[in-house]
Amino acid sequence: MSEIDVSTGTVLFVPGRLFTLAELHAMKIDGVLWPIIGDAFRPVTVTETVPLRAAALAYQIPPALLHRAALSQLSAAWVYGCAPPPKVVSLVQDHTGKSASLPPFSGCTLREVTLERFDLQSLGDTLVTSPLRTAVDIARTAPLGVARAVLLRLSQAATLNCPLGRIQQALGTARNIPGKIRGQALLEEMLKGPAAQ
Repeated sequence: MSEIDVSTGTVLFVPGRLFTLAELHAMKIDGVLWPIIGDAFRPVTVTETVPLRAAALAYQIPPALLHRAALSQLSAAWVYGCAPPPKVVSLVQDHTGKSASLPPFSGCTLREVTLERFDLQSLGDTLVTSPLRTAVDIARTAPLGVARAVLLRLSQAATLNCPLGRIQQALGTARNIPGKIRGQALLEEMLKGPAAQ
């Protein structure tokens, strides 16, 4: 009745595999399914988990990039449960890899960046920037109000191991990245505030 990834235990319903989009929406109205993001649904009896959110966003990635690009920035933060659902799926690809482009109207953005060994992790079949890399990127690039809220959530999630001081240290050692000074100033401000860790 659904697609089940045995390695992660994710149960995900998307149109075209077993049901049409109209049938999935009918099951949502009947209280059988709950929307995750876009056209991806889960049974109401299944808890939304990090691997399930990653699989749901992977469904949004163009097939040619699925195993070459990683969810990043606010998309990755949403996967970790620390940001609202993204309106546009942010992807990164290592600049040393084969160059890629997005098809028109894909709903994604793709940046070629330098990725270090520990910058990525696999969640099922989906690549996602690590929590620390995600936090560093958000500090540098997300709108300030959003960045503050998301960084606070990332830093408070014990399973992610991203206290503000660690994010600040990682950003301080990064080389030749745009937005570094802005990110450092934001983290310095947050570390001095009442939410400092």
